Amino acid sequence: GPLPERRLMDVRLGELPAWLATCNFSPQGLLGGVRKAWSSYYDKYINVRRGGPAGISMLLAGYCLLSYGWNYQHISKISFLVSV
Repeated sequence: GPLPERRLMDVRLGELPAWLATCNFSPQGLLGGVRKAWSSYYDKYINVRRGGPAGISMLLAGYCLLSYGWNYQHISKISFLVSV
């Protein structure tokens, strides 16, 4: 694509000075760049697709471990009495 529309990671090292010359370094341009970067970060790491079997199984496994931790004292007394 055209040089001004490329992302930084798509620009070759020799094209970097020309790409930087096409960037908008005004406060409004910098704010737009920060917004675009935040939107990209948010979509990639925070606003991911929720649900599915993997998420539900992890939730159930966490609940089982947490429940076992809460009831450990009670479970250890019962297993001691059963083994004696």
